[in-house]
Amino acid sequence: MANSIKKRGQKIVNKFSRASIKASAESKEHIRENLIQRFSHIRNIRLLIVEWSSLIAALFLFGVAQAFWFGESYAGEVFVDGGTYAEATLGRVNSMNPLFATTSSEKVLSELMFATLAAVDYSGHMGPELAESITSSEDGQIWTVKLKDGLLWSDGEPLTVDDVMFTIELIQNPAANTIYDANLEGVKVRRRDDGKIDFTLPLGFADFISALDIPIVPKHILDGVPVKTLVEADFSNSPTTSGAFSFNAIQSTAGEDESIFYLSANPNYYLGKPMVNSFAVHTYPTKEAIIAAINSGAVTGTGELADGELNEITLGNYIVRKTPVNSGAFLFFNTSNPNLSKVAMRQAIRQGINFDAIRELTDGAMPLDYPILDNQITLSNYPTVPGYDFSAAKSAIGELTGGGRIRLNVTTVNSGFLPSVAQAICEQLRELGFDSDVVLYTENQEFVTNVISRRNYAILLYEIELGADPDLLPYYHSSQVSTAGLNLSNYRNSLVDDLLIGARDTLDEDLRAKKYESLIGYLAEDVPSIGLYQSDFIYIYNKNARVYGENVRLVTGMDRFSDITSWAVARGIRDKTP
Repeated sequence: MANSIKKRGQKIVNKFSRASIKASAESKEHIRENLIQRFSHIRNIRLLIVEWSSLIAALFLFGVAQAFWFGESYAGEVFVDGGTYAEATLGRVNSMNPLFATTSSEKVLSELMFATLAAVDYSGHMGPELAESITSSEDGQIWTVKLKDGLLWSDGEPLTVDDVMFTIELIQNPAANTIYDANLEGVKVRRRDDGKIDFTLPLGFADFISALDIPIVPKHILDGVPVKTLVEADFSNSPTTSGAFSFNAIQSTAGEDESIFYLSANPNYYLGKPMVNSFAVHTYPTKEAIIAAINSGAVTGTGELADGELNEITLGNYIVRKTPVNSGAFLFFNTSNPNLSKVAMRQAIRQGINFDAIRELTDGAMPLDYPILDNQITLSNYPTVPGYDFSAAKSAIGELTGGGRIRLNVTTVNSGFLPSVAQAICEQLRELGFDSDVVLYTENQEFVTNVISRRNYAILLYEIELGADPDLLPYYHSSQVSTAGLNLSNYRNSLVDDLLIGARDTLDEDLRAKKYESLIGYLAEDVPSIGLYQSDFIYIYNKNARVYGENVRLVTGMDRFSDITSWAVARGIRDKTP
C-alpha cells in the first residue's frame, strides 16, 4: 500500500516537472519573439518615444511648478512670535528701580520693564498709558487721573491706585531723591472716593500730562523698605514689573563693566504679550565697545551712536535709520559774559555767520530757526531776522570792540555733528575779528557740573530737548538762571517771563499760539540763542529684525519702544488670507 502511494506521488511530481519545463521553454520563446527580436524596431518609433517621454516630463515639471506657485501665492515668510532681541546700551546699571534711572542703560531697562501713567504714543503726542483718562479743569490747575481696570504686575498681583499713590509719595519724599522730583514739585495729590486721583497745581499748566510720564513701582514689594535704602533694595536687582517685559537674570561678561540683562516677555502686560520671547540688554562702558559689538554681530541693534561714528560700522547686514526727534542744536550766548552782554553784539554775530554753510555739515538735518517745532504747535507768524551780511556784521563788531580783538571760544561736547559745526563757527568768528577756539568736552556728569551748572563758557553749542508740547520756560525764564536751572544763556527779560508763564497755563491752542508768536519775536530781537538744526535719532539694527514702525514719531530716542509689542526677530511660513 505504501509503495502504491509512493509511485502515484512520483508520477504527479514528474508530471508537474515536465509541465514546468515546457512552460519555461515557451516563456523564453515568447520573450525572444516579442521583446528581444523587436529591439531592432525601436529606431522606427524613436520619435514617438521621445514625444511621449517629453510629454511625461513636461507634466511632471508643470506639477512641481504649480505646487511651488501655490505655496508662494497662499503662504509666505513673515515675522512670527519667538526669538531674542539683543540691544547694546551705554553705561552701567547701578539700579533697576526706574525712579533712579540716570544712565542710558538704566533708562532702556526702565522703558522695557515699567509702564507709566502717561507716555508718548506713536503719533508723537502725550497720552494715557496706565491711565484710562487724564483730564483737566478749565484753568489747567486741577488734573484728574483714572486708572485702567484689570492692570497686573508681572507676578500676577493687581496694579491699583494704591501703587500709584505709593509711587507719588516716594517721588515727593525729599529723602528718596528720585529723578522725578521736579515733575511733582509743589503739586498736591488727593485720592478721591471714586478711585480717581486729583493733582492740584500751584498754577495752571497746559502740558502737565507730560509730568505724568512717571513709572509706577509696586507697593506690595517696596512698602516698608526704608526710603534711604531704596537704591540698594532687593527690588533694584530683581524687580517686579508692569511693562512689556519682566526681569529674568543678569549675566556678567568678560569685559569690564559689561553685563547682559535678560528680560522675558510679560504675559500680564496690558497691551498684550510682545512678539519677541525675550529681550537682552547688553551694557557697554564706551561707544567703541558698542561699535565692536555691532561689527562682530553680537547684538541686534543699538541707539547709542551718532552720525560721526557710523563710518566705523563695517558689518554689512545692519540698517541705519535716522528719525527726527523733538530736540535741536542751538548756540547759547552767555549774556553774563561782558563781551556778549550787549544785544547789538549778539545781533552782529548772528548777522555775520553764514548758517546755510554751517548746516551743510549736518548731512541733511532739518534747519531749526526757533525753539518751537511745527509738530508741537502751529504758528501763523514767525519773526523776520536780518539775513547773512558779513561786511555789515564785521563793521558793527569793529565799532563795538573799538577795533580790538576779543576772545569768544565755542564750548561743545564730542557728539554727532557738534565738533565739526563748532569748528566751522570758530573759523567764521575769526574772520569777523574774534579770537576763537573750540573747547571740547566729553558729555558726562563732570561736564554738567563744571560747565553747564556754572555757565563756564562764552558761547555754548549744545543740543536740548524740546518735548512733545512746547514749554520754553526751563530755557528762557529768569527763574532758571541758577546752577539747577537750564537757562543756558543767563537770559533775563520780564516781558518774556510773563509770556512764558502765560503760554504755560493757557489751554486754548489759539491763544497759546499767539503768546508763543510774541515770545519768539522777543527771542529773535534779543538773540540769547540761535537755532541751527533739528536733531536726528540714529538707530542701527540687523536687517533681519523688525523694530519701531516707519510711522512712529519720536519725541526722544527712548520713544522707539512705544510699539515694542510689534518688534520681531523670528520668521516663519504662514498661510496668506485669500
